[in-house]
Amino acid sequence: MIDPQYIERRLARLPALEAELADPALAANQKKFRERVQEHAALKRLEEKARRFATLERDLRQHRELLAGEDGDAELRELARSELLELEAAHAAVEKELLIALLPPDPAEERNAILEIRAGTGGEEAALFAADLYRMYSRYAASRGWKVNLLDASSSDIGGYKEAVFTVAGPGVYGVLRYESGVHRVQRVPVTEASGRIHTSAATVAVFPEAQPDDDIEIKPEELRVDIFCSSGPGGQGVNTTYSAVRVTHLPTGMVAQSQDERSQHRNKEKALAVLKARLLDARRRAEEEKQGRVRRSQIGSGDRSERIRTYNFPQNRLTDHRINLTLYSLDRVLEGELDEVLSALRARDVEMRLQEAMAAASGAA
Repeated sequence: MIDPQYIERRLARLPALEAELADPALAANQKKFRERVQEHAALKRLEEKARRFATLERDLRQHRELLAGEDGDAELRELARSELLELEAAHAAVEKELLIALLPPDPAEERNAILEIRAGTGGEEAALFAADLYRMYSRYAASRGWKVNLLDASSSDIGGYKEAVFTVAGPGVYGVLRYESGVHRVQRVPVTEASGRIHTSAATVAVFPEAQPDDDIEIKPEELRVDIFCSSGPGGQGVNTTYSAVRVTHLPTGMVAQSQDERSQHRNKEKALAVLKARLLDARRRAEEEKQGRVRRSQIGSGDRSERIRTYNFPQNRLTDHRINLTLYSLDRVLEGELDEVLSALRARDVEMRLQEAMAAASGAA
């Protein structure tokens, strides 16, 4: 699966890149400088993984040749046999690391993320499910040492969320959670159902990389409408008596963002603008990908957000991710935040598909 010539073509970029980094003029453009530093770091990782992989390939070949031969020292052959399993395990692990290193770096992967959960079909039950999803992501974030900050929430009468917007901050957050965008469907007996029938409800999740200053997302004051209102809690109950909640509307696009988490009107406006910039950045990234013909609708985390991606079946304690045909009978643990098995499988499949695309493009250009 790994093409040595493809690796050589990638690493051939290193000398020119190192010469560019040595030029003092590059530091004048901080954005370009950071991009080149990230690219250099990625290529050096690729070089190290490729060297380690080649060494293991050679060692495995020598051990297998020794065991295949009938001559030779019996004690040496036995030593080779005992080392073979260890070598094979190391080879598989490094091969996986090399495949990941082969992919072009995406700077957004290391960013914080902004998540939006909206209740879909199903009324109050959908709102309760949206609250379950918020709790699931919060617990997963806590297990990774990430920080969750709820920016805005619209609560239902019985404790669910019609909508919840929150940030997750930490190293590599967006790269891990990017696969969660889409429609999440739940099958269970609602608390509002007296007859005990199973209902199907849904909630939509959107995940954006947090915008950064050098993204050049300019929002002119005249393009904004800013509304101030009183924060509200469950059932419309007032959280505080000051008008501190802020809603900003981007007039050219119609995008709306709001925050009522802080008691400070100024801080809420800052947070609402951060959400708005993330949405504008996401729209720009998608438009650029489409313009350059790089939309990978068949791949994970890049499809339509109206796509049904996962089903949570409570009666069978079953979770099914439809993109990779993954089924787990541990829904209770997943909802408690044990998402690693799901997210690791999604990332592995995405890496595989992106690598196939990259190698096909490289072969076509060669």
